Amino acid sequence: MTSETAPRAVADVADAGARILDQVRQVVVGMEESLELALGAVLAGGHVLFEDVPGLGKTVAARSLAAALGLDFRRLQCTPDMLPGDVTGSFVYAPDSGEFRFRPGPIFTGLLLADEINRTTPKTQSAMLEAMAERQVTVEGTRYPLTEPFHVFATSNPIEFEGTYALPEAQLDRFMVRLGAGYPSPEGETEILLRRVRRAREDTSVAAVTTAQELLSLQQVVEAIHIDEDVARYCVDIARATRSAQHVAVGASPRGSQALLLLARALAALAGREYVRPDDVKRVAVPVLAHRLTLSPQAWAQGVSPERIVQSVIGQVPVPPTVGAAR
Repeated sequence: MTSETAPRAVADVADAGARILDQVRQVVVGMEESLELALGAVLAGGHVLFEDVPGLGKTVAARSLAAALGLDFRRLQCTPDMLPGDVTGSFVYAPDSGEFRFRPGPIFTGLLLADEINRTTPKTQSAMLEAMAERQVTVEGTRYPLTEPFHVFATSNPIEFEGTYALPEAQLDRFMVRLGAGYPSPEGETEILLRRVRRAREDTSVAAVTTAQELLSLQQVVEAIHIDEDVARYCVDIARATRSAQHVAVGASPRGSQALLLLARALAALAGREYVRPDDVKRVAVPVLAHRLTLSPQAWAQGVSPERIVQSVIGQVPVPPTVGAAR
């Protein structure tokens, strides 16, 4: 990408991002930060986990963002009796030919919404690992590539709620970010009620802003966003600091530091910048790293949260000088 075309291309990302978020805001009230981070994760090629208590609009937010992105969309309602083949697909007998044929599962789509993913068993949850990491599935020794782009949006309820299973650490690590909805403000909750009254129906609709091909083009622009070596090292220093932090049994892996860099680049592009600032890395550190930490038993007993540990690490790791001012 030449320097002449880069500013226009980055401006295109910022413009498309603003239009996508405007569409989603017609349905979703609040959640401004979570929606922008989720969009950034998609532009960075990642997957998104929405986790919070039931009834806060996680599914509506995920579904609305999927619709605005214009991707082929499948929803998978996770249940305890779901099997891996219900996700990836399986071979079924075809009486007309007397052969077994592969019937693709719902994972063969542009964007898969796995609703209440932690209500299905770890075995079935793990069926998504290969797809999320390698954009393919293997069924009975045969590999099947997935469409591009391919993204997973999953919603999850806290594991303290009855009928849920903790997600395996390996799968949590595949999600670029874990985002919370949070309770809306009184004004926001009132607006939710008034919008429902004005619609006079339960369902909502969001118009597509981009297509799959356009999204791939936007992702290529994000891949060209400049990042100084000092900022890349800053991502590494933050991830490494989590590994030696108090109360942490297992810290963030190199996939975590890479996710910091990738999402920071996407946010820079959404802001119309061709370079990443340390503040971009700080902004994404908690949603990118907190779900990747395994805490010690003492931490759980003392009520220490992964989010608080990451925030502490951010305050301790030296920040590199501001970059990009001369660009």
